[in-house]
Amino acid sequence: MSVGEPEPVGAGTSEPVGFSGARVDIRQRRAVAAALGLSGWLWLPALIAILVLTSLVIVAPGQASVVQFFGRYVGTVGGAGFWWVLPLTIRRRISVRVRNFETDHLKVNDADGNPVEIAAIVVWQVADTAKSTYAVDDYRNFVSVQAESALRHVATTHPYDDASGTGTSLRGSTDLVAAALAREVAARVSVAGVEIVEVRISHLAYAPEIAQAMLRRQQADAVVAARSRIVEGAVGMVELALTRLSEGGVVTLNDETKASMVANLMVVLCGDQPPSPIVNASAR
Repeated sequence: MSVGEPEPVGAGTSEPVGFSGARVDIRQRRAVAAALGLSGWLWLPALIAILVLTSLVIVAPGQASVVQFFGRYVGTVGGAGFWWVLPLTIRRRISVRVRNFETDHLKVNDADGNPVEIAAIVVWQVADTAKSTYAVDDYRNFVSVQAESALRHVATTHPYDDASGTGTSLRGSTDLVAAALAREVAARVSVAGVEIVEVRISHLAYAPEIAQAMLRRQQADAVVAARSRIVEGAVGMVELALTRLSEGGVVTLNDETKASMVANLMVVLCGDQPPSPIVNASAR
C-alpha cells in the first residue's frame, strides 16, 4: 500500500463496527419445516382420518352425550348407537337412567315443636341434559342437598301425630306428606333439569331424648280412646236391655231398680276383670 492511500475500514483490527461496539451473538440453525411437495400432501388424508375417527361417539342405552364446540353447547346425542359428531368437539357423558337415594336421618322440630327424626327415599332422573351439565356445578350433589332442605321444610309444617284425627300428620297422613314433599323437591331441582319420579318417607320417629315420654303419652291416649269406646258401647247395651225389658213386659222396674240395674251393668261391662256372679238363693 502506497503512502497517501486510505486504509481499508477494519483492516488490521478485530474491533466490531457498530453502535457502541455491540455484537449480536446468534448462530444459524435449521428450522423445523416440511416441504409441501408431492410427498407432503400425503399427510392430508391422515389428518382427515384422525379428525373423522376422533369425532365418532358410542352412546350406550340409558346414557346421553352432551356436545360442546369451542365453548358453545351445540346439542345432545340422546339415542343409543354409533354416532358421528362435529370434529374438535368436547363430549360429556351423562346418565339418564332412573336413580334413587336415601337422605340422612334428619332431626327437625315438627309443627308442635317436638323433635323428630325423619328420612326419605327420592327417586329421580335427568330430564334435561343441558341444564344438568351447565345450569349447576354438580347436579347429583344439588339434588341431594335440595331434597334434604325440602324434607326439613315439610316436616316442620306438619305435627308428628294428630290426636283429634281430623287433620294431617306425619304419621297418620304418610301419602299426603309424601305427595307434598315430592312437589316441593321437584320445584327445587327443576333448575337442574332433573325430574322427580317418587318420594317416600323411609324413617319417622321421635328423637331419643323425648321418645319415652311420647310413648307414655301415646299409651295414655290409646287407653283413653279405648275406655271411651267401651263406655259408649256399654251405655248402648244398657239402654237396649232396659228398652227390651219394658217393651216385652218381662218385669216392671221402678226408678230405683232401674238405677241399680244400670249401675251393675256398667260395672260388669266396663270392668277390667271378668265379673264373678253371685247367686241369691234367699226366699221372700
